[in-house]
Amino acid sequence: MDEAIAEQIEYYRARAGEYDEWWVRRGRYALPPELERQWFHDVAQAETALRDFAPTGRVLELACGTGLWTRHLVGHAQHVTAVDASPEVIEYNRERLAGARLNIEYIVADLFGWQPPPAAYDVVMFTYWLSHVPDDRLAEFWSGVRSALKPGGRVFVIDSAAGGVPADDRAAWPRLRRPAGARSSASWPTAANSWC
Repeated sequence: MDEAIAEQIEYYRARAGEYDEWWVRRGRYALPPELERQWFHDVAQAETALRDFAPTGRVLELACGTGLWTRHLVGHAQHVTAVDASPEVIEYNRERLAGARLNIEYIVADLFGWQPPPAAYDVVMFTYWLSHVPDDRLAEFWSGVRSALKPGGRVFVIDSAAGGVPADDRAAWPRLRRPAGARSSASWPTAANSWC
């Protein structure tokens, strides 16, 4: 594991207990009212996009974090495999989903070293993760995603728009690293995309 990846993992391990506070914009993470309204609007838009996408079947969630998005998957999926490099966030995820109607398989693993089983998943999903993938590992990452998908499988991505792209600036989408040949639909400024 290279130094940058090790630092990234340590950062999120150390931050596990405060991540949800950041997500709901409380305490030191509070935003001015207008920015907070925009943040929660964007979150609602991404949640709606995920609901409409309906991630059914076997779902692989990469960089699952504390379960903020895993909780939405259990309403659709028949099985969820949730992977994260931080055992601390996995524990928060387990607590959040303790009453889920289906079993969730948790895997603590560095996403750059872990290989998903081939052709095992109907959907691969990751949120706010693509921006963490170093450029020199991007092709390898997408190759792993493709390998994990069953034929006809789908990918759902939520990530921050590059550089605060205005809602009507669709031309900026390629900066968000869409794989060559992918079909997409975007919700801005948060990008919620599915590639088939």
